[in-house]
Amino acid sequence: MSDQSSAGRAGAPQPAQPSDDAQWAQIRHDLRTPLNQILGYGEMLEEDAQAAGQASAVSDLRKIQQAARRMLDLINQHLGAQSIKPAALPANGGHSVTAGVADSPGGTAASRSVAATRVEPEEPADREPLQGRVLVVDDSAPNREVLARRLERRGLITRLAEDGCAALDSLAAEPFDLVLLDVQMPRKDGYETLLAMKQDESLRNIPVIMISALDELDTVIRCIEAGAEDYLPKPFNPTLLRARINACLEKKRLRDTERQHLAEIERTQKRLSRELRDAEAYLRSLFPEFLRAPVAVEWFHQSCSELGGDALGYHWLDEDHLALYLLDVCGHGVGSSLLSAAAINVIRTGSLPGAELRNPAEVLTVLNRMFPMERQNGLYFTIWYGVWQASTRTLTYSAAGHPPPVLTIRTAAGVTAHALEASGLMIGAFDDAEYETHVIEIPGPAQLFIVTDGCFEIRKTDGSMMASEELQEFLAKSAGHSSALTDWLQHCQAALGQSSLDDDFTMVRVHF
Repeated sequence: MSDQSSAGRAGAPQPAQPSDDAQWAQIRHDLRTPLNQILGYGEMLEEDAQAAGQASAVSDLRKIQQAARRMLDLINQHLGAQSIKPAALPANGGHSVTAGVADSPGGTAASRSVAATRVEPEEPADREPLQGRVLVVDDSAPNREVLARRLERRGLITRLAEDGCAALDSLAAEPFDLVLLDVQMPRKDGYETLLAMKQDESLRNIPVIMISALDELDTVIRCIEAGAEDYLPKPFNPTLLRARINACLEKKRLRDTERQHLAEIERTQKRLSRELRDAEAYLRSLFPEFLRAPVAVEWFHQSCSELGGDALGYHWLDEDHLALYLLDVCGHGVGSSLLSAAAINVIRTGSLPGAELRNPAEVLTVLNRMFPMERQNGLYFTIWYGVWQASTRTLTYSAAGHPPPVLTIRTAAGVTAHALEASGLMIGAFDDAEYETHVIEIPGPAQLFIVTDGCFEIRKTDGSMMASEELQEFLAKSAGHSSALTDWLQHCQAALGQSSLDDDFTMVRVHF
């Protein structure tokens, strides 16, 4: 029975034994921990003694700290602490990794270790306190306590966690500006905790400083490569501790400020986008409904990516006269849109003092006087204005820097297309600009296509500019099609090589 039991035990899987290196590392860790605590409390007590003017106590406390550092030196020298060379640290995209040990060519591992733990003069007591919330993560309760007390003396608010799992719970429960994260911990070590933070969108921007012993630098390097900001060797140098924490907190403040600014910019952009959509909707609301009889009028408008300044209108002046008009304000944006709306409302309501609305030249002259560009923030606009008299089938028109409309006439021989040229300077450019009125009789079935320059001033994919004659040829062939306006838009998009145009596209079709 005993033999069988022994055999059974011999055949059973045995738990993995830690390597010699891991065992010695644990021994060194356990021996260093109380010495680090002696140094930490000794430094704080020394500060208190100095503040109280107790010189003898200061001297004794320094002797205690020196003894603790000598003991650390002996542990590193006789229990296999590894020499750490700064040259072994990799480049890491801006994160700082300071070796924390002397790098003299002839120095021993022990001498370099002593250099790492040498206490620098404490910063002045009147130094401005730090501000922020810090999570201290260490599996040793005394280590957590001494580090937290140090940080709280500097004005920081601290919370404590005994391992990575508890740290992640704390991070999920409240906000922090910095995490001091021990490397060696049970359940979830520092490296695993860091990876979990960097994979969490809400935690990845919190800076992390790794806390390590001298022979844990390989793990520290992995943490730096994974996104840790810096590391602090045990025992802590007070000046170095403050400097690195202050640097990380400042970085965090800058990041938070940047994120706040970006969020404000996004909110502003969304608000402006809504306002621009409202402005475009308002401008479009000024466009009239289609007419069906006795004259049929329809239009098509597509804005470019920016708020534009195209506007159109038509209305009966009396039972025999129909006013038709299309204008285009220079540039894009709110200013152009506001000027466009103001001008179209003036025409639509007939608020043109001294102008006979049946006389296009007079209408443009008054508009030029009402909207000088120096009072419109440097903006001007082009316009075509015409009046159709149904009883005589005559069209009277005038233009101010606007592209000529295309008139298509159907005859027995087919459809012909003509550009109705009219010279005149744009509205608002010159006070003394003069405009001419042109009259044309349209005897038979015809269509008039009034356009803005965005309908044909297209740079083709080969670099050449589209000619206005191309529009005339297209309309001569397509005037009879109900989809002529959208067909021409698709033709322009194909010529440009993209679906969005660089300028507003506006066309009005009148069936006489």
